[in-house]
Amino acid sequence: MPLASCNSETNIDPKPNNVAEQIAALENINLAELRKRWTRMFGASVPKGLSQDMLIRGIAYKIQEKAYGGLSQAMKRKLNAIAKQIDDGDLRGFDTGPALKSGAKLIREWQAQTYQVTVLDDGFEFNGNRYRSLSMIAREITGVRWSGPKFFGLKKEKVDA
Repeated sequence: MPLASCNSETNIDPKPNNVAEQIAALENINLAELRKRWTRMFGASVPKGLSQDMLIRGIAYKIQEKAYGGLSQAMKRKLNAIAKQIDDGDLRGFDTGPALKSGAKLIREWQAQTYQVTVLDDGFEFNGNRYRSLSMIAREITGVRWSGPKFFGLKKEKVDA
């Protein structure tokens, strides 16, 4: 069934081999139908002032997300950190740090003992336990509050100019 004649998101075929056809068919759908699809796919009304081109791009993203999967947890964490930094108005030394991929190992020596942390899609593993943040692990190791990224060498030291 061609996408242009589908009336609901449930009729969109999420098979990867059909994704390109589904996206191409969006160009032939009128604005009213695009708005309906947006609302169904995003679970929210279309943002005010969103152009038809942006509607198509958003729906195309959702089609691809459904077929191939969305952003990794690590990338979501990174984007949230960037958004918080921007919201706080702190643009000095704007550095998002390295992207941590699931399965990566972080190794830190502290007081003559070596510690290893494994990056997971939804957090970190240390000593058989799951943690949401590196800072929680750094505190577990040291007994005091630390910036986890700084403790594990992921955040650069600020140099005064």
